[in-house]
Amino acid sequence: MSTPLIEAKNLSKTYVSGEVETRAVRENSFVVEKGEFVAIMGPSGSGKSTLMQMLGLLDRPTSGEYFLEGKNAKNFSDDELADIRNKKIGFVFQTFNLLPRTTAYENVELPLLYDHGVTNKINKGKIKKALKAVGMEHRAKYLSNQLSGGEKQRVAIARALVTEPEIIFADEPTGNLDSKSGLQIMAILQKLNNEGKTIVLVTHETYTAQHAKRILNTKDGEIISDEIVEKRRLADGNESVLK
Repeated sequence: MSTPLIEAKNLSKTYVSGEVETRAVRENSFVVEKGEFVAIMGPSGSGKSTLMQMLGLLDRPTSGEYFLEGKNAKNFSDDELADIRNKKIGFVFQTFNLLPRTTAYENVELPLLYDHGVTNKINKGKIKKALKAVGMEHRAKYLSNQLSGGEKQRVAIARALVTEPEIIFADEPTGNLDSKSGLQIMAILQKLNNEGKTIVLVTHETYTAQHAKRILNTKDGEIISDEIVEKRRLADGNESVLK
């Protein structure tokens, strides 16, 4: 059997403030294979974003083990973690996190500035490819504050794509968008998944989660179910039956 891309074993996270302990994630165990589209769904406070932060190597678990491509994350140095986050993982957030008064092109370019071994010519090609993948090549010179919410999220996805990562983590990517823009973002994520990208989506909305192929339902920090989406929603409003 092949090594899973992601493997969590009894993964837990506890926050301590004075004498108060809050168990945000409680002994979660699951695997994500390469090429999957998995939604982590649950209400506010269910621990889903904390779980994603650990999977994305933005935070370390209090207990349990996390394996990325078969390697135990606790053995990664800070420099190795930074390198993995920059090259193997792409992040998309609800609030876009674009630099203000900076063009779409420059926002997408940002992750490439940390790789000094790549020429400007190669970088330009990667940036144009990423913008084209999300349909934003015609907005490359627009400042981020000149873009609509949906356009900002497309640029954020292009920024996540530009380093050609193995995995894209999307935390409530439609949360600040109207329904039409939200569907456009889900169409892009589905297209990327169809092209082979592994997508891990965090959402509190059942409708959004059903665009994935598999849903991990969370409650009070625990995964209470792990289900294949039998009738998957497509971004054009139709459904497809997964076999």
